[in-house]
Amino acid sequence: MNPQTRIAVPPCAEAGAPSPLAPTGRPLKWGVIATGGIASKVTADIALLEDAVLHAVSSRSADSAAAFAERFGFATSYGNDDGVTGYQRLVNDPEVDVVYITTPHGQHYDVGKAALTGGKHVLCEKPFTINAAEAEELAALAADRGLFLMEAVWTRFLPSVNRAWEIIHSGELGDIRWVQGDLGFTAPDDPTSRLWDPKAGGGALLDLTVYPLTWALGSLGFPDSVSAVGTLNNDGVDLQNAVTLSYEGGAYAQLSSSFIASCPGQATVCGSKGWLKTGGGNLHNPKELTVKVGQGEARVEQFEQVGAGYTYELREVTRCIQEGLTQSPTMPVSDTVKTMRLLDGIRAQIGLSYANDAA
Repeated sequence: MNPQTRIAVPPCAEAGAPSPLAPTGRPLKWGVIATGGIASKVTADIALLEDAVLHAVSSRSADSAAAFAERFGFATSYGNDDGVTGYQRLVNDPEVDVVYITTPHGQHYDVGKAALTGGKHVLCEKPFTINAAEAEELAALAADRGLFLMEAVWTRFLPSVNRAWEIIHSGELGDIRWVQGDLGFTAPDDPTSRLWDPKAGGGALLDLTVYPLTWALGSLGFPDSVSAVGTLNNDGVDLQNAVTLSYEGGAYAQLSSSFIASCPGQATVCGSKGWLKTGGGNLHNPKELTVKVGQGEARVEQFEQVGAGYTYELREVTRCIQEGLTQSPTMPVSDTVKTMRLLDGIRAQIGLSYANDAA
């Protein structure tokens, strides 16, 4: 196994690490862009950090932003006003240190560019952008401005997942030869939902595949070749897909995501000596790991987490900014760009395109 495939362990997930809520430096003032479901979940965890200040929230609707601000205790809120978007008004606020972007995927590039141009550090929900070209431009802008930039793949920061990497790379399972990961649910039949909206970057691939892919990358690294199939609806949005990653030496990863099938949401990593599988929740936030080596009895390792689990990711963002880092060793921008290139290749194979691709 190539040791370079090992994802770096963040300090908050190391054995014996203090609670991710404990401060690591000066307080940071957060701005949250958009007020949907994931914004609510993550904001609740931001509020738990002792060195985080909920300063501003934005939405297209001033009323929605104000209600969100009152609910979570933000100091101020911004909506669209006089031809200026709420998010632009937020990034113009000199008090904001770091923004969390949780708009639909199709807006990530525009909002991220505005935030970086406005001098803000950025945590952006997955998928980072619609395509690699957008990701590369944001990466270059952040580097030019000396600003922190990270894709919000929170799974990489969880203690349970980092324990899995430790087991996998210790050699206990032998040489890793096969990885399987699936994530899917039956999405509501609502054409107005962002999940089905091509302009929003809808579809199972961009919305879900990053999580099964995380298990492949953490176990085997980036692949040497990729093959994929997918099913598109009449609007050109993928309903489900199946991806095979191939590696020099004969290892494979088989990944699937779906909006039309309810899936176990499990990852399995198989080696020449044994296997590991996730449990106690979907593969993006497992509370259990089952490990079986040889003919011995399987063991189950269980994990507790702080908050909803986003606290570990948020602690790393905070630590990096406080220490003057422009990216996290655990979720480097280079990995995000390579992931977007990989997804571009998959989209080409299954015939999935978006308006952003023509920009």
